[in-house]
Amino acid sequence: MTKTGTRNRINAGAWLISPPAFFAVALLAVPLAAVVLISFWTQTGIRDFDTALTTANYREALSDPLYLQLMMRSVWVSAAVTLVTVVLAFPIAYYVSFHVSPRRKPLWIFLITIPFWTSYLIRVFLWKVILGYSGVLNTGLQWLGIIDDPLTVILYNVNAVVITLAHAYAPFAILPIFVALEKIDRPLLEAARDLGEGVVQTFRRVTLPLAMPGVIAASLIVFIPTVGDYITPRLVGGPGGLMIANMIQTQFLRLNNAPMGAALAVQAMGIVAVLALVFVLVLRKLTRRLAQ
Repeated sequence: MTKTGTRNRINAGAWLISPPAFFAVALLAVPLAAVVLISFWTQTGIRDFDTALTTANYREALSDPLYLQLMMRSVWVSAAVTLVTVVLAFPIAYYVSFHVSPRRKPLWIFLITIPFWTSYLIRVFLWKVILGYSGVLNTGLQWLGIIDDPLTVILYNVNAVVITLAHAYAPFAILPIFVALEKIDRPLLEAARDLGEGVVQTFRRVTLPLAMPGVIAASLIVFIPTVGDYITPRLVGGPGGLMIANMIQTQFLRLNNAPMGAALAVQAMGIVAVLALVFVLVLRKLTRRLAQ
């Protein structure tokens, strides 16, 4: 191909990606840059800012025990939700991929995506009804005689937040793991068994390493947004289940301190980015060890 033809193809490709690139910059990069800039300002009035750049907001965010506690709780809750969601999602994805006939797989995927049909807010309210003191779970356990008094550890605390978020993000974990399992060549598994590997060894040394990209994707898809979730902690978490996103909302909408809220948001994004990178590196090393 001539240089002119190559240049024309490059120009055509640039024109094709320019609209989505423009929208990505306009709707994501510009607001993000604005948040970062505001985080270095100081609020002086209801709508007035001192635009002199300062790191006071970040120093307060890193030194105030309340902010640190909320950040640590957010990371812990998100990690717990990710672990629970992925551990429960993997068997479902594995069953659909390996034990469901190809003709019925679309039906299973359709059933898995049914929760997306309802509003996220409605699903959270439903879990509030299920986990309530007079809710479905407590009433059922009392009717069966398993408990005498309603359980107090499943609502308005961190446990309720983990349960609700794990259910809400389960489809996001099942689908990428299922896609990764579907890409595994079945002859590889047969070859491992022909070489004398048992079912467990075949799963550990062949299936799991090859499915790890889906596990990594599912973990990131669940972990990153749950750190910034504020609806679920507000509705089912109670005072002991609030997370950093609730404080960010409070700073912006109630305390009228947008720079402090922006600083907390930037700090949360930075921590999540570092933890996500470390998580990916650790899982990659684990994958290599499992394949050995």
